[in-house]
Formats: sequence, structure tokens, C-alpha cells
Amino acid sequence: MKKHPLLITFISAASFVVGCDKEKSTAQQLDKIQAETKQAAQDIKEYTYTQKAEFVKTMQAQLDALNQDLDRLGAKIESSSDQIKAEAKPKLQALRDEAKKLNAQLDEARNATESTWDSIKAGFKKAYDATKEGINQARQWMSDKIAP
Repeated sequence: MKKHPLLITFISAASFVVGCDKEKSTAQQLDKIQAETKQAAQDIKEYTYTQKAEFVKTMQAQLDALNQDLDRLGAKIESSSDQIKAEAKPKLQALRDEAKKLNAQLDEARNATESTWDSIKAGFKKAYDATKEGINQARQWMSDKIAP
């Protein structure tokens, strides 16, 4: 089975989220996530129409990881003060809404034709980048609000 850098990136990102090194600063963690996200975005460009099924499978795994990130952020928010909850819940909901839109775009990718593939893939990439960046910003915001 041919290994793709995007799958490796996903596994690395998932490992990072699960086994986060507490010794590293938040800035270092965010830099690493941003680099992985940039690599994942580049890898999205490399999928051809004939690799559509693999693209959808890999991106579904990415979406699942994003949703797990959102669940972890939600848990942190719930264990925070009422003031932080009041500020963070609308932001978290907006991120969840973006993730739902991303899932709808992935459905479009599943149904893409050869003539629509490149535009659908580009739209997914743009939405994925925006959602991942939003999660990174939320994670940074949480670390600024809650002492480590």
C-alpha cells in the first residue's frame, strides 16, 4: 500500500494531540501544529481525481481528528470559570459550525466528477485551512486564559 505524506501528517498530528509534551511551551506546540497543517494543505493539492477515494478517506480521518480537538477544547471550556465559558462557548460553536461545513464539502468531494474535482478539492483545502487555523487560535486563546 502506497503511503502518503498526508496520512503520516495526520498520524503525527493525532499523536501530538494525544501525547502532548507538557514541557513544551504553547508557542512551540502551535508552531508544530501550524507546520503540520501547512504540510497537510500542500498534500491535498497532490491528489488527482483517480485518487478521490483515498483523498476522501484521508480527509475523513482529518475531520475526525478536528472534531476530537473540538471535543477536547469543549471539555476544557466546561471545566473553566463561568466568565471563560461565556466567552468561549460562542467561539467553540462557530468552530463546530465550520467543521460541519467542512463535512458537507467532503460529501461534495465524494460526489465530484473529473471536471469538478480541482475546484471542489481547492474549496475543501481552503475550508480545512480556515477550520484548523480557528482551532489553533482557540487553543492559543484557552492557554492564554487558563494558567498551565
